[in-house]
Amino acid sequence: MTFAQLFSFEGRQRRLYFWLVTLVIAVINGVVWGLTIGPAYMVAATTGAPAGILAGSALLGWLVYLLLLWPSLANSVKRCHDRDKSGWWLLLMWLASITLIGALWPLIELGFIDGTPGPNRFGPSPKGMTATAAP
Repeated sequence: MTFAQLFSFEGRQRRLYFWLVTLVIAVINGVVWGLTIGPAYMVAATTGAPAGILAGSALLGWLVYLLLLWPSLANSVKRCHDRDKSGWWLLLMWLASITLIGALWPLIELGFIDGTPGPNRFGPSPKGMTATAAP
């Protein structure tokens, strides 16, 4: 996977790369929020500091989140493509995730179910395999 592919919505994505990208994005977001928002809230809560301290930290955390939103969406869309579904399925998954059962759907669909074997309408298999002939 190249750096340019991280931002592209074209093609298909293997589960392995989906999980790696998801994990890296989650760690970066967690570290940034933990280093900016957490300490700012602790300072504000213990010293009664004004909310302005929180505003600067929150701005940095949200900027990083927004910067990572694009590669996160691209990663998920390519996983949808590997399952031979349009990227618009993410919207449906997001709406369904309001319930606990619905929240499991994207996890299972994108993270655990294998992609379609062989080429599909979104491109060749990311595993480099072709579909096997039915007997």
